[in-house]
Amino acid sequence: MRQLSPYTILKKEQLTATVFAYDVYAPRIAAKAKPGQFVIIRTDPQGERMPLTIAHVGNDYITIVFMRVGVSTEKLTYLEKGTNILDMAGPLGEPSKIKNFGTVVCVAGGFAVAPIVPIAKALKEAGNRVVSILGARNKDLLFWQEEFGQYSDELIIMTDDGSMGRKGLVTEPLKELCQKGGMDRVIAIGPSIMMKFCAATTMPFSIPTIVSLNPIMVDGTGMCGCCRLTIGGEVKITCVDGPEFDGHLVDWDTLLSRQKIYIEEEKVALEHYYNKKCLGACQEVLHNG
Repeated sequence: MRQLSPYTILKKEQLTATVFAYDVYAPRIAAKAKPGQFVIIRTDPQGERMPLTIAHVGNDYITIVFMRVGVSTEKLTYLEKGTNILDMAGPLGEPSKIKNFGTVVCVAGGFAVAPIVPIAKALKEAGNRVVSILGARNKDLLFWQEEFGQYSDELIIMTDDGSMGRKGLVTEPLKELCQKGGMDRVIAIGPSIMMKFCAATTMPFSIPTIVSLNPIMVDGTGMCGCCRLTIGGEVKITCVDGPEFDGHLVDWDTLLSRQKIYIEEEKVALEHYYNKKCLGACQEVLHNG
């Protein structure tokens, strides 16, 4: 039997038009990983370091789920089953706090169903009643509804256009649950603006609300300070102090502003990548006659 090299892609699955899931051979990481933690990967020596949440842990592999949004994730989509990711560091970050809280509401915005499923699973196994809310712009952007539902006592699906489940935003059923009462904890993962409004929804009801933050990150060990943010007036480093924090204490405006720092550079890099790729393809055609 052929010995697998570290970070071999065992399985590749396209979940939506822009979201992919890879099972990656990483026995040492799999042996230590817990819900809520993440890895940092590179696809090539010149590639950027990408933080990706661990969506599932097997005996000798982990599952990573990512969205194709820039040059690095574009390169990642071209890796096939049997090829290798260049390097991977992890598990990083503090794991989710898991215990029997009582009734926990798990809110996932689209792509974020991947990192929240293992948390919901662990919470359910700890004896909690788990109510889950999954939202997306439309049904074509939804995936893993069955997995999420498997660990939920109740699953509410929301789409902006009403193409599946209820029409509306995830904050609508969340507010209804808050008004009904009996919730002991809320965990919200998704776009920062979604998490901001989930926290704003639960704040008047004084329901502990945990969010998983995703600022720009480089080294993942706390040395660069790139992922610093302000929590309750104190500076925290997401990669070592988080990624989960009290959503009622997050300085959301600063976080949202910092996430936009390199938008123009990202656009230029993607345009340059596609132009270079197109030029290479044209040159190959000319060379082959």
